[in-house]
Amino acid sequence: MQAIIEKRCTELLRKAVDNSTTDIHIKPDLTCYSVSFRSFQNLRQVTTLPFDLGDRMIAYFKYLSLLDMSEKRKPQTGSFHLPIDHNSYYFRISTLPSVLTKESIVVRVIPDEPAQSIHQLAAFRDSARLLEKLAEAPQGLILFTGPTGCGKSTTLYSLLKHCAETLSRNIITLEDPVERKNHAMLQIQVNEKAGLTYAAGLKAILRHDPDIIMIGEIRDADTAQIAVRAALTGHLVFSTIHARHSVGCLHRLFDLGISYEDMAQTLIAISAQRIVPVYPEAGRQTTVHRALYEILHEERLDEALRSAKDRIAYALPEFLTFGGQIREGVKAGAIDSSCAPKPDYPV
Repeated sequence: MQAIIEKRCTELLRKAVDNSTTDIHIKPDLTCYSVSFRSFQNLRQVTTLPFDLGDRMIAYFKYLSLLDMSEKRKPQTGSFHLPIDHNSYYFRISTLPSVLTKESIVVRVIPDEPAQSIHQLAAFRDSARLLEKLAEAPQGLILFTGPTGCGKSTTLYSLLKHCAETLSRNIITLEDPVERKNHAMLQIQVNEKAGLTYAAGLKAILRHDPDIIMIGEIRDADTAQIAVRAALTGHLVFSTIHARHSVGCLHRLFDLGISYEDMAQTLIAISAQRIVPVYPEAGRQTTVHRALYEILHEERLDEALRSAKDRIAYALPEFLTFGGQIREGVKAGAIDSSCAPKPDYPV
């Protein structure tokens, strides 16, 4: 039976990889588990699993991730490494208990490959050059935001690679869990059971002479305070945060207890991100997916902070927004016309 479960799990992971899936969702329904794949922000159901088989597959994924297989009442996160068709992949898993007395699990699929250059990821070269320039700052806080599966972590690791290899910076990351292993930087895994919390980890990092600190994600008020505190101590800090757009990050930080004065002292830039299909060469009919960046920095960041403090709505100039960039890209034939925003549709 163990061999059968192992085979079914490997087949599911292989199918996800073949379909360019970023996340595998295994969710309990009334009579079975439904399995869905997320690819470029689109979620679609691909199969179902009987409860008995699904329970055993979830247990096997937890076993690979060194999680407590008997614990089904609390959320758990972990990761494991597995080769698929001679290529190496990391898989990050997150479990949640449900009211149906079954667990739901999400598996993030992460290719184990060198981080790409930001110029390979960006739809427009100007955005890539600007992000590299911002990453050269000696201290401050740079945030990345966007929906699940938009490539925030990919962009983040790309810029960290640039800082390590081109700028020769000492980089230490504090992650929960570590998504991609990179030998160019020192990576620390948060382990609350062992007493290594974000707060304890940051204190240790600050004594380790870092130039750049990467905090995996700002999820709550404690993590937000940690990120700001690190930036105020003279370090450059990178992190991700969930918000609707770049301006929305300011309100999100305020909700997490960060004052507008601290934001003004620490924030260098906020970059929102979206994935769009682009034509890599003129005349080609096939598209590849690249990232659009809506970057709030310098005087526009100052204006947005003043507006947020005075509770006045602020909007970026239209040509800097996702909608403006997409319209220009469609006109130039660089972006697929299916992405063109519809009239009165928020972008």
